Amino acid sequence: MKMDISPEEFEEIENVISSDESVVGIDAKKTHIIIIHLLREIQQKLDQLEARIDSIEENI
Repeated sequence: MKMDISPEEFEEIENVISSDESVVGIDAKKTHIIIIHLLREIQQKLDQLEARIDSIEENI
């Protein structure tokens, strides 16, 4: 799978989640919080789209 991410964006994310204190080099808690936050944003957008589709279907 190829991910379209610019080197600048990659570096920005890396800087946010990196941790010198972690064995694996990232702050797992911070990483999971970011992922969950983004998933919540996606879910909210999906809910909004579904509501819009439902309202359009009701008017047909």
